[in-house]
Amino acid sequence: MLIQIAGLLLLARLMGELAQRIGQPAVVGEIFAGILLGPTLLGNVPIISEYIVPNNYGKNYLSVISMLGAMLLLFIAGMETDIKLIKIHSQKAIKIASTALLVSFISLFFFSLTIPDNLLTDSGSKYLFAAFLSITISVSAISVIAKVLIDLNLIRRDLGQLFIAIGMIDETIVWIIISILIGLVGGFATTAAGIFLSFIKVILFLLLGYFVGKFFIKYIITFFQNKIKLRDKFLTLVIVIIFIYGAIAQAIGLEAVLGAFIAGIVFGQIPYLSDETYDKIESLTFAIFAPIFFASAGLQVNILEFTDINILSLAFLLMLIAFASKTIGGFAGSKFFAKNDTRTSLLFGIGLNTRGTIQIILATIGLTIGILSKDIFSIIIIISVISSVISPIFIKVLIKKIEPNRDEIKRITQEEIYAKSILSKINRILLPVRVRTDLTTQLIKSIEAGVIEAIASKKNLSVTLLTITSEQDKSKAQVFLDSIASSFTKSEVTKKIIVSEKALEKILEESKKDYDLLVIGATEKQNNPEQVFNTFIDNLIRFSPCPSLIVQGHSHFDESTSKKILVPTDGSKASKRAAEVAFALTMDKNDEVHILRVVEERVSLDETDTKNHLLHRQFNYAREIVNELKVIGDSLSVNTKTRVEKGVNPEDVIIDVAKKDKFNLVILGSDVRPGSEKLFLGPRVENILRNCTCPVIVVNSF
Repeated sequence: MLIQIAGLLLLARLMGELAQRIGQPAVVGEIFAGILLGPTLLGNVPIISEYIVPNNYGKNYLSVISMLGAMLLLFIAGMETDIKLIKIHSQKAIKIASTALLVSFISLFFFSLTIPDNLLTDSGSKYLFAAFLSITISVSAISVIAKVLIDLNLIRRDLGQLFIAIGMIDETIVWIIISILIGLVGGFATTAAGIFLSFIKVILFLLLGYFVGKFFIKYIITFFQNKIKLRDKFLTLVIVIIFIYGAIAQAIGLEAVLGAFIAGIVFGQIPYLSDETYDKIESLTFAIFAPIFFASAGLQVNILEFTDINILSLAFLLMLIAFASKTIGGFAGSKFFAKNDTRTSLLFGIGLNTRGTIQIILATIGLTIGILSKDIFSIIIIISVISSVISPIFIKVLIKKIEPNRDEIKRITQEEIYAKSILSKINRILLPVRVRTDLTTQLIKSIEAGVIEAIASKKNLSVTLLTITSEQDKSKAQVFLDSIASSFTKSEVTKKIIVSEKALEKILEESKKDYDLLVIGATEKQNNPEQVFNTFIDNLIRFSPCPSLIVQGHSHFDESTSKKILVPTDGSKASKRAAEVAFALTMDKNDEVHILRVVEERVSLDETDTKNHLLHRQFNYAREIVNELKVIGDSLSVNTKTRVEKGVNPEDVIIDVAKKDKFNLVILGSDVRPGSEKLFLGPRVENILRNCTCPVIVVNSF
């Protein structure tokens, strides 16, 4: 059995590689691997069938592995279900998806009623069979559409986004209908009351699984972050929750894959887990379980059956009706209801014929519960494979002729810039605060809060407000945190109070719990040349296990007040990160970000010609540096200005410019540098921190 699974996985991966090399989705090759090993070809060879093709004993284990593969695939599909995206495109997407699905379902349903009884598992449940077959073939495979759009670098186009939103709505509707049908197969009478009860059961599971599950999953994740130190703990947690959701779904007569799908949607809306965890789940799925699932589906297909003219004719007619009805429905929904032009409507009509992963999962379910025969199962698999090959060709031809408008280009450019910025990698922030009742109002509108809220306006963010206090001041600390938390309207806030006398140790201990950014307020300037801020903050920055953002000085951060931000740059990655933070802080059209490059004038040069030549080259390089950041700022619709100054000491020029031109914030980029037992941010950064008259932010991204 182990040899059989190893052989199936290896051949599936090799065939997947071959499929991709000829421009097809890997799933096509993986299915063909199963077909080759099945009764169509190698399954008839005695030695191979004995050692490679799973026997009845092996098939039992293979079915379990296949089910796990289907659950993981649906979890990833749920993860990629973007609720915000559906809301943005909801009107057009619902109109196109529902029209295409309805026309296709009705056409296929009436045709399915004409299928001979000898191809059914139970002639007494013909209407149930027709409904299951019709909805299975009608649904569009979002995974295949997404793959085509990604290959063409069109996934972020308006059309691409609308395609994905339609696919999400399509699959969600189908899962509700399929779950109702499964409930009816499970014993509910096919009466109005039985259908209603099945519908209520599915809807309750969806709502409770999402809202109640979201609450408990957040609590469990927080517990894991605070208490568990095992490696890959969140990978374990995600897999366990997928199985629990699947078990609950099965316990109430639904399919485990629906539970996995809902679990994926929940995790997709929670900003707690790192991209690393999701990457590991995807690797586990697409490298091992998914190929086995698709190959095992191919194992059950016998191409030789299609030598029967009746089976071949039925497959051809089903595919023809499926293609025609989906094209007509998609075109009509886009043209007449969503008011798109003819070419775009034709694109949606043909593009929604893409089938693949979802059909194979649904067909496998239908075969397992006994509503589909092996012949019908084989027909569905063949239709899925053929459409996965043909439909992307039409999409590629049509979509290239639909040019994006100016607003769309601008949006795509902004998204690409943001995806590369440090802010896109931040999901969880730790903000340690001291209990100071006299500064409550100031803290609510502080730069720290403003930075966090600016990041939160672009993505889901989890913020932990942490304070270390004594036992007698615990109630006062709670009131203080409550007042601060009220200012974080765009973030999900967790308030944490720790009773201890070892504040530094406790903050560092907390910061090790999978935080992406540590925000530190350093309100008072220090005159001690041996320290950058003070002993406490210096050590906090030095030993922080995650990037930090340090704010020196007080300033009101009000969205209604225009801001003038200065970002000195030397062309380094650190100064680019500082500019990214500055751009994120601009929320008003009157806000300004000034990119400053100071050319260092070397007075030791005696030869005037040499000195002038060097300065000329330095100025040219400086203009290139500031203009590079200006392009980013302009692309983000930020009022970005550039300037190049000359001076013996660059930090003195920066301090003078900040004071003379009345900047209300300076943002510096830096990396923590090793320096014996003390914090060292570099002489220029430290000089600016000591002498600048306005607040300064240091973005330490190491």
